[in-house]
Amino acid sequence: MQPHKTLDITADYCPITFVKTKLALEEMKPGEILEVFLANEEAVQNVPRSVRSDGHLVHLLEGQENGIYRLLIEKRGGEEIDPD
Repeated sequence: MQPHKTLDITADYCPITFVKTKLALEEMKPGEILEVFLANEEAVQNVPRSVRSDGHLVHLLEGQENGIYRLLIEKRGGEEIDPD
């Protein structure tokens, strides 16, 4: 799965981690993938939960050997409804 955008918030803490993730998703089109790098355990729990509650799809959350986590989010929403 190839990300369309990457966000490194390893130096940030909640709630700014979710704010930055939400802002990045707002700049993207539905169906695009956002890759997020997190380092803080609180962010690892809260960011995926928060983006899911906003209606986005979490495809992957994996820990790396260096204590960094990689999160892949698919932006959802904005699907057009056929007026007929």
